[in-house]
Amino acid sequence: MVGRNEPCPCGSGKKYKKCCEAKATFSIEVAQAEELERILQVFYEEYPERRDVHAYLDIAKKWKEKLATYLVEEMIEAIVLDEFFFHHKPDIWTNYLEKQRKKIVRPSVLEVLNTWNSPRAFIGEVVAVEETYLTVKSIFESETIFLRRESEKPVPVGVHLYCFILPDGTSKENHYLAISSLIFFPTDHEKVFGEFAKQFQTQQTQSVNVFLKENGMTFWKLLGEDGYEGEEFTNFESGVLLKAIEFLNEKERDSEKLLEIVEDYLVEQQPNARKEVAIAAGAIRFGQENALFEPLQLTVKEIAEWFEVSTSSLNKYYQELNAYYTTKK
Repeated sequence: MVGRNEPCPCGSGKKYKKCCEAKATFSIEVAQAEELERILQVFYEEYPERRDVHAYLDIAKKWKEKLATYLVEEMIEAIVLDEFFFHHKPDIWTNYLEKQRKKIVRPSVLEVLNTWNSPRAFIGEVVAVEETYLTVKSIFESETIFLRRESEKPVPVGVHLYCFILPDGTSKENHYLAISSLIFFPTDHEKVFGEFAKQFQTQQTQSVNVFLKENGMTFWKLLGEDGYEGEEFTNFESGVLLKAIEFLNEKERDSEKLLEIVEDYLVEQQPNARKEVAIAAGAIRFGQENALFEPLQLTVKEIAEWFEVSTSSLNKYYQELNAYYTTKK
């Protein structure tokens, strides 16, 4: 092992601490993160084992009977899988961890696994968004955590999320990662979180963990009764996308790239438009002028007439999309 004050083995003539030590540390952190991700991935590939499938299906059946009116079967099954592992049969997870500990060579990974014995459900509101972490405040207590982002997709401040969490391995206080399903909820359903938090406050005998274990199905039922069907976008955002898709379909054009940009723009910028069609019309002009679908040779006036909006409204959101797209290039 090279000492920090010894010459760097790369031959630069500098001390190790002034040269390649930072790169080595980064490589170790990357290797550790990859190993932890592999451990999580293998768990979901191998479990539940055949002997536990019947117990899982029994729980899934109960949830489907209550939630099938609101959510698709695949989503219910995914939610119940985490409930089964971490609330109903936690020994499956702890036994798996024990097996992994016997295989691990890297001490830093072993140290993280020793903090992974008790995954917990977390429901909170995103209060800040940074490049690597979301700052999320629990809806039940004053706890605030830093949750590692899973992708570069925009996440707006003010949305709520649900997931099971574990320490993320950085040794930083209150830094976590989502174990599997990280679900964001459109702001249309904000009142549900206040209502569910009040249910927790009315009983003072349970911890948050116990409350969520015993009332998980109630949470999803409240969302379903409020109109939640598993969608990512608010009703307004969905309306914009549907209008743009309707236009593209009629003109026999396809543009996944355009729709992806518009989705990110809606989520990240939260435009304050009165009409969905104004943004959709602006999006079509933006797509046409940036060659995001086969040319249509339509004038701005013709696009505005199709959507039944004014050219000024169309141009406002065309310009906003253009400015947003420029910053993302």
